[in-house]
Amino acid sequence: MAYKIADNITSPIGLTTEENYQAVKLGRSSLTHYDRRWGIPEPFTASIFSDAQNEALQTAQLTRFESLVATSVKQALEDTDLDAGNPRVVFILSTTKANIELLGQAGTSTEMLHPGESARRICKVLGINTKPIVVCNACISGLAAIILAERLLAQKVYDYAIVTGADVLNRFVISGFQSFKSMDANPCKPFDIERLGMNLGEAAATIILSSQARGDGWTIGDGTIRNDAHHISTPSNKGEGAWRCLTPLLEETKTEELAVVNAHGTATMFMDQMESVAIERAGLTGVEVNSYKGYYGHTLGAAGVLETILTMCATDDHTIIGTRGFEELGVSGKIQVTAENQPTDKHSFIKLISGFGGSNAAIIATREPKMPSIQTPKKWEKTHEVIITPTGVMTDGTPYPSEATGKTLLTDIYRKEVGDYPKFFKMDMLSRLGFIASELLLKLEDKERFTDNGHRAVILFNHSSSLQTDTQYLESIKDDDNYFPSPSLFVYTLPNIVTGEIAIRNHYHGETSFFILAEEDEAQIQQIQQAASSDHTTDSMITGWLDYEDEQNFKADIYILDTRT
Repeated sequence: MAYKIADNITSPIGLTTEENYQAVKLGRSSLTHYDRRWGIPEPFTASIFSDAQNEALQTAQLTRFESLVATSVKQALEDTDLDAGNPRVVFILSTTKANIELLGQAGTSTEMLHPGESARRICKVLGINTKPIVVCNACISGLAAIILAERLLAQKVYDYAIVTGADVLNRFVISGFQSFKSMDANPCKPFDIERLGMNLGEAAATIILSSQARGDGWTIGDGTIRNDAHHISTPSNKGEGAWRCLTPLLEETKTEELAVVNAHGTATMFMDQMESVAIERAGLTGVEVNSYKGYYGHTLGAAGVLETILTMCATDDHTIIGTRGFEELGVSGKIQVTAENQPTDKHSFIKLISGFGGSNAAIIATREPKMPSIQTPKKWEKTHEVIITPTGVMTDGTPYPSEATGKTLLTDIYRKEVGDYPKFFKMDMLSRLGFIASELLLKLEDKERFTDNGHRAVILFNHSSSLQTDTQYLESIKDDDNYFPSPSLFVYTLPNIVTGEIAIRNHYHGETSFFILAEEDEAQIQQIQQAASSDHTTDSMITGWLDYEDEQNFKADIYILDTRT
């Protein structure tokens, strides 16, 4: 269990949680129509900070993105007596692209573009002394960060967690989603029969959690993260991953106790449909469902945190916020959606979210007091290990026979060991590296002894995120005369896609997560691995370090951790 002690939402609607909640309760939206913004040829609707707001949010020595994060954290800390420099406080940042608006700008160092370094700069300004963790799990990043925080607190690794989700928009991000034809040029209409696509938004949201209860505040229980194992950009039509997230949460909670399921509700054709099917499959047809995308747009790495906080505020106010833009149900799943605010006297809700890479996550939050659970750490054994560098490969300490080097080494291994999975050549280099390493790793495993039940987790770490692919994608949109954003390239600008590729290949429906650290720190990696093991279905994981900077600078050191030995 984790207990909320403070929060903040900083968005174009308002700079405090209360300002945001009151605006949304009154039906206000920050979505605005833009034409030729950032030179983008297609019009779009989004929620973007004004120049005046950006100036007010600016913090010396930090970028616009970092200033947004720092402002939100400072606002949340003002409502506490917490010493941010306490060694029992961890900072967890959820973001999809961090300082991406600096990519390609003159004078921008590579270090400025690494999310882990960005988090470290933010910590320095805020006086946080522990090493930060960046969760980069596509659209579920914010909720995944809350789940990680709850796990670390439950295992007594830390006493407090400051969790902030944030992202900013620019030409890179907007063009990428437009390349998928998934954006509506007008305000979005979640779950509606006439929905045409999503809007995007900028925001930062912070929730501060404690391992100890304080009065009758909000409690966050065990969360779930599951993979569709279906496709890296298209959700399962059966809602497989989302349904697998919901069912464990309902084992100890009755549906009649829930005020609402706050869904992802992006207003895209397939995502809304998938969520409706998953919600019905989970037996939640009698519970109200809502979405906040008509107020903020999809705020990417901030969404899971922002929407959790907003639902807490609404439930405290005995209100279910209506879904702005909704008129008539346009999904096949039997769910209850309304555009109007509804009263409620219930004290619990589910937050559900999904994203690229087949990722899904869910939590239950409740106002009713809950006793903290006692988690006994699992005993893990490293059973097999594969190390790949530009100069060679080691499998369980034995050199792998290949005369190839650099990126051709990966192709050489693919042709020798796989050969029948042509999707390999569509992958970015980070995913190719992870794919090849996992293929070699699984060939070492005794299949008779370790028959996987589909729950195996894939949890990976790196330093450079997806910067190599980001640079490639930027080339496709760098000028108006050479503008051809590619969806097949844009999707790989999310580093967690490699975890999805491994899950799809091996039909794994367990947790898939990607973390970015300032450096390869074995102790910090082990903390996160142990935290992930608190999910009772996770008895084995493919995990380790996976980084690809360029053809001559990459490293995979991945291994299997198992409790079944």
